[in-house]
Amino acid sequence: MNLNALRAERIKLTTLRSLWIPPLLAVLLTAGVTTAVGAVLRDADHHLTDDPGVGVFYGLNFGQAALVSFGVLLIGQEFNTRMLDVSLTAVPRRRRLYGAKLALGALVGLGAGVLGTAGAFAGYAATVPAGWHGPAFVRAATAGVLYPALLVVFCLGVTARLGNLTAAMGLLTPTVFLLSPLLAGVPGARDAVQFLPDRAGQYAMRYTDDPRTTYGHWTGLLIMALWTALAAYGGLRALQRTGR
Repeated sequence: MNLNALRAERIKLTTLRSLWIPPLLAVLLTAGVTTAVGAVLRDADHHLTDDPGVGVFYGLNFGQAALVSFGVLLIGQEFNTRMLDVSLTAVPRRRRLYGAKLALGALVGLGAGVLGTAGAFAGYAATVPAGWHGPAFVRAATAGVLYPALLVVFCLGVTARLGNLTAAMGLLTPTVFLLSPLLAGVPGARDAVQFLPDRAGQYAMRYTDDPRTTYGHWTGLLIMALWTALAAYGGLRALQRTGR
């Protein structure tokens, strides 16, 4: 990756509405849904107060759908519109082009994580009468900032590996937004589902320990990081082999 390639990707981001709207929407949903739910339920729902991490990041359950879309669109649009040929003409070295996309996705994800986490904590503190400080605060806040960046890069890597926007969106969106949360509540499937990237990453945001989870909070974030690295590497290998 070099600065010129990264600058070109930044120009694409700022000029294409389909690229800059999803991260903005992710921030608004993460902070807005948390605040709205907190204002309506306050201390009526013990899940929001027993573990402040659940309440603070309640909106992330919705915001992450926009993050998935952003990660897929960063490279998926170019596969489906054949614009990848143009990008490779401008940046012939595929590793450099891919590295610029990964770097942009990670930076935008970090920005969304900072703003979304700050907004979620502020909204939660203003609406729910529960203590959200304490020793777990730094860990939960750190995970809240890093999770969006890891999720975006993971989705970008999977999309590059599949080489198709529609296939990636059809796989990732229902898995992260619907299938993974539903299976997490099924006793027989939970042992395996806890190792999926989104489940592991979100566990790092929890304040309390879950006796049904076989790893620690920081380990959950590490598991997600390993999934992200694997997806990014798989995407690079696929991009290097493609005939485009």
